[in-house]
Amino acid sequence: MQDKDSISYIAFESVCARFERTIKRLWILLIIMLIMLGCSVYTIGYLLTEYETVETTVTQDNADGYNNFKGFKGSYSRM
Repeated sequence: MQDKDSISYIAFESVCARFERTIKRLWILLIIMLIMLGCSVYTIGYLLTEYETVETTVTQDNADGYNNFKGFKGSYSRM
């Protein structure tokens, strides 16, 4: 008479085969996720460094200290 806690060899082999397939799929998923993470980090880094350089020139118009900022949306400020 067999013990109630034991399982047959065929059932054990079936479970092991299923776990091997699951582990293989998880490794493939992990590798794909790491590749996608690397691509997204590269893309975000590339997009953040592609910014427009704006040149601003400041000219002194009078002795009172009011400056004219070219390229600053036409507003005047006191420096």
